[in-house]
Amino acid sequence: MIVLLAALAQAVEPPRFTVQVDPLTTALGFVHLQAEFAVADHVSVYVGPHFRLFSAPWDEPEPFLGAGVEVGVRAYVLGTAPRGLWLLGRGVVAHAWATDSDQTSAAGYGSLLGGYTWIVQDRLVLSLGAGVQRIQYGVGEYGIRSWLPAAHTAVGVAF
Repeated sequence: MIVLLAALAQAVEPPRFTVQVDPLTTALGFVHLQAEFAVADHVSVYVGPHFRLFSAPWDEPEPFLGAGVEVGVRAYVLGTAPRGLWLLGRGVVAHAWATDSDQTSAAGYGSLLGGYTWIVQDRLVLSLGAGVQRIQYGVGEYGIRSWLPAAHTAVGVAF
């Protein structure tokens, strides 16, 4: 019986899949849901929907919305995907549209970041990162078109 319990305990695989949301970007009006899959011991890929739903709280409201997809690849330099110290390349491809006219535009951004992901009790995902991004996101005279610092915060569930 003890041998069977020991074998079952060893057979439990560590998490290889997570679902996360980024509370920081959500507070800024950019809402993402990320489904991350460990594709190798030190590499993961994530994909998810992206929405620009409102202007940042400290900015004047800008009359446009956006929707698209976010994709990222993480290389885990310490730890085994999806936890540990990582480097991330990510991009958003989206369509933006004005809410006060017929104007539309392609939109998006690309980022390079470094960070760390913790998985507490093999379920709760907490992640932080920082880096740089090039953002081209707006319609007409509205929006952001610049190099900016990039930040990553995430809370989620691991499976």
